[in-house]
Amino acid sequence: MQNTFELSSTLAALSAMVTPAVLILASSSLVLATSNRLTRAVDRTRSITESLVDLADADEDRTMLGEERELLLHLLERTARRTKLLTRALTRLYMALAIFIATSTTLGVVAALGTGYAWIALVLGMTGAALLFWASLLLILESRLSLRSVYEEMEFVRRIGEHYGPALTPATPPRRTFRRWRRERGDPAE
Repeated sequence: MQNTFELSSTLAALSAMVTPAVLILASSSLVLATSNRLTRAVDRTRSITESLVDLADADEDRTMLGEERELLLHLLERTARRTKLLTRALTRLYMALAIFIATSTTLGVVAALGTGYAWIALVLGMTGAALLFWASLLLILESRLSLRSVYEEMEFVRRIGEHYGPALTPATPPRRTFRRWRRERGDPAE
């Protein structure tokens, strides 16, 4: 009977230690995805910087040069904010990962020693979950910034197309974006 009790307590300790493994895996996946996003943001920063250097040498008579320069400076600022958000999110994710590993270890120690310190594992797990949540909020903010940048670039390309393209006839009115349409309508959701 003693061996059965030891086996069940050992299995209970191991299953308790494995429970945070799901959160460890989730944190690791987010670390990898966020690292890739950070790499793309840094590459984008370098690309915008190269474009600005090229514009410095551009002919001042070039059409829409000022608007292009203004757009690139704005995109550079936004990309810098994105990299800061991604770096902060990565920090939170690494902290959550470390805390989930500490939670797993603490659960093992508490189960092995049978002490009344299980609350430590609970506090560690909740702290790790809070950090994971915080990092997720930062990633949402970063993705919104990225999307706004894409919309601004598309709008600039549309204006260039209108400038160099044929004049629009009354039969083909200018295309309205949904966001602009809601703003013109006075929709409070905007």
